[in-house]
Amino acid sequence: MSTPSPGPSYRVLLVCLGNICRSPTAEAVFRRLVEQEGLADRIEIDSAGTGDWHVGSAPDARATEAAARRGIELTGRARQVTLEDFEEYDQLLAMDAANVRDLRELAPPGTEHKVRLFADIDVPDPYYGGERGFDEVLDIVEKASRRLLDELRQA
Repeated sequence: MSTPSPGPSYRVLLVCLGNICRSPTAEAVFRRLVEQEGLADRIEIDSAGTGDWHVGSAPDARATEAAARRGIELTGRARQVTLEDFEEYDQLLAMDAANVRDLRELAPPGTEHKVRLFADIDVPDPYYGGERGFDEVLDIVEKASRRLLDELRQA
């Protein structure tokens, strides 16, 4: 009889405002990278939003199309960050400084240290912009995903 494999050793939650553009894109990009590196059994990835406007919605069609052009599939449904997320995840990585502030205000005492920016810059919200904004988000999150994976390997 085989022994069940242990669960993920590291849990990452990617967070934006509504969880339909930036954070599901970052989730899909980072997940693909983790799978390509053979680490899917060790790193759990999810995404959520600080707001509740889009709860239950699929990722934005424009984000989905931009990702598909790069061979990346956006899946899942939008959800809002919960207090339990601060206990369950090792890092809550926000797409911009406003999301960092919102998460730190929501964070239960002693969990604020888990919140930081995902990239070394704010990932711009492409929701009200043109198609190019979704490609820019992909460029930024691809770079940030590689950096995060390197960081986790060194930990």
